Amino acid sequence: MSTLQLARPDDLDRLEPLVAAYHGFAGIETGEDQRRAALVPLLEGTPHGVAYLIGPRRAPVGYIVISFGYSVEMGGIDGFIDEFFIRERVRGRGMGTEVLLSLLPALESHGIKALHLEVDRDNPRARRLYERAGFKPREAFHLMTRIA
Repeated sequence: MSTLQLARPDDLDRLEPLVAAYHGFAGIETGEDQRRAALVPLLEGTPHGVAYLIGPRRAPVGYIVISFGYSVEMGGIDGFIDEFFIRERVRGRGMGTEVLLSLLPALESHGIKALHLEVDRDNPRARRLYERAGFKPREAFHLMTRIA
């Protein structure tokens, strides 16, 4: 079974509560209407990004959202991991690493050349996860990047 499931319009009611849980965890203040309005274009196929459910489609345990951009330096289309959340009760089992390692192949059809993310400098556990998955610090930019 694949850990990543491309989210579709009929997944909104499964995805939005996960986003609410992450926003609560991270102290991000958003309302349900705001979250749903931001998610719908991703689920309907906007060219600006994608959302994936993590785990079984019927009972996902997390999600990841990637927004698309363009970088001459990186050689074309790049992606930015906008949000990445796995429920606390299932963290530490290797699922995060599996998701990050499967992202580039999953995004291949979009022509992604590189993935970027931000990580809290005071979160060594997250930094280790991202480094295990091939992301490298770019200290001057406060980003970590994995080149495809």
